[in-house]
Amino acid sequence: MPTSTPVSRNKTTALSRVLDLVPRGYQRYTAGTVTAAKAERLARKFHALYAIGATPAQRLVRKQRGEANALLVMYWPAETEVVHWLLLVTAGTGFERERLSLVCDKPRLNWLGYELIRYANRGRTSWTWRRPKPEMTEHYLTLTHLTGQRNESALQDCLVRLARQPGFHGVRQQTWTLYQEARHRGYTGALPEIYYVQKTRHGESLRLTDN
Repeated sequence: MPTSTPVSRNKTTALSRVLDLVPRGYQRYTAGTVTAAKAERLARKFHALYAIGATPAQRLVRKQRGEANALLVMYWPAETEVVHWLLLVTAGTGFERERLSLVCDKPRLNWLGYELIRYANRGRTSWTWRRPKPEMTEHYLTLTHLTGQRNESALQDCLVRLARQPGFHGVRQQTWTLYQEARHRGYTGALPEIYYVQKTRHGESLRLTDN
């Protein structure tokens, strides 16, 4: 079977994959963008350098040798010219040529417009995405403006857009807080159901080798 790596065609799938990998020890990272024409070449380069398509058995051998393992997350919507990539790396050697950051350090990992944070969940630590503070400030200002104008139709449209953003725990909490702000400022309309992320496949397979 050819070696491959998943390619996420939508933002929610790409962000979900990160949440699956970080708790498994993939907590160092580097990120960037590449043109769609060069994206496959970049993925193959990372496989040649860092074995991003390694099997579970091969990853175990690398770990026993003290070598780091790496996986590549790619956000590559159809018919786009720019591909966003995130290389996630475990502890170990072999990445001295890369400038890696830790996901738990500040500034926090901010990718595809969302910020990665930890939170307490039933006695353990979990990871989630949330909107960055500057974006939340803009949403509060928008709510203030629309409620001040008594424009419930425009406000309803605003709330629907918020509800449809990737429904991770942190984003849902922020959306609910914005709902309460709208209510506090006099909005009496219906509150849209907040989108909840469902488990999905990590994306389509991109071949890293020819055989």
